[in-house]
Amino acid sequence: MTTAPIPDPECHPITPVQAAEYAELHCVSSFTFLRGASQPEELIARAKELGYSALAITDECSVAGVVRAHTKAKELDFKLIVGAEFRLVCGLHLVVLALDRAGYGRLCRLITRGRRAAEKGEYQLERRDVTELLGEAADTALLWLPPRPTGGKEGASVSSRLQDEGMWVREQFSGRAWIAVELLRDGTERGWLARLSELGTALALPLVATGDVHLHVRARRRLQDVMTAVRCNVPLSEAGWALYPNGERYLREPARLAKLYPPLLLAESLRIAAQAHFSLDELRYEYPREIVPEGETPTSYLRKLTEAGALRRWPAGAAPHVRKLIEHELSLIADLEYEPYFLTVHDIVRYARSQQILC
Repeated sequence: MTTAPIPDPECHPITPVQAAEYAELHCVSSFTFLRGASQPEELIARAKELGYSALAITDECSVAGVVRAHTKAKELDFKLIVGAEFRLVCGLHLVVLALDRAGYGRLCRLITRGRRAAEKGEYQLERRDVTELLGEAADTALLWLPPRPTGGKEGASVSSRLQDEGMWVREQFSGRAWIAVELLRDGTERGWLARLSELGTALALPLVATGDVHLHVRARRRLQDVMTAVRCNVPLSEAGWALYPNGERYLREPARLAKLYPPLLLAESLRIAAQAHFSLDELRYEYPREIVPEGETPTSYLRKLTEAGALRRWPAGAAPHVRKLIEHELSLIADLEYEPYFLTVHDIVRYARSQQILC
């Protein structure tokens, strides 16, 4: 478990080693609409430039931004971690990171369940959804973002909520859950770090540094403010407390992070990142199996359908050059293993015609 003495955020010595050892695990892109103000490619390029060890793209209940991020990460030989951020109905705020291919599948199923449970553009998840879909398998990592006290003062309700959420996270995900510590220079960072250190000790949950990143550079703050006003449907001049108090939610320079966070919390981000091995390169499209009848293979069934179609079109038999072309096409499809694609299209067309849908 990672616990540390309560430090003065301004007094950590900076060394070249410290300044390079960090992986950002909580970062939303422009695909978290009207929140993130930087494109996935910009975030990856900036993280690489700063010397980060890895970057997790964790858009809210979505993996829409990771395709662009993956392309840029491959170009720059940089480690991308795929994840997503969730706010449950009960208020619990989590980040889920996929550690391998199976973990990515669980993450996508969680996103799908949340989206299906709500109107288009929204999502809805309960604690039981997270427990059922993430289960006990060690293929995902979970970061808990505790609720911040209002005005830096923690009332009884906030304290009770911290204990309730923390106990649930520990009971359900012990060994693969962390408390995310986000110090954003709002004047409460020392007290917040102290509170989370106490909480981590009481719950036996390790702490890790994260940044709640919305921007690749601080200069995007004005755009982010405008997006916030649009999201709240008010003029920018009336957005008030809906705006963030400063521009700290950007990919900060490692030297700044080393001054702000205890070294153990920065090192913990590397330990989590080292467990993540999933890449989008592992994905292959998986067609539904039910399109092939029992006792048939995709190759044999496609040939059967092709022969039946040829007989309908040429009742007296296909001409030799047509027969040669059919065999050539079927051979090429078999070499490329594209039979499931053609069978899926056939299934769609068959259903559309059966429902009198123009096709």
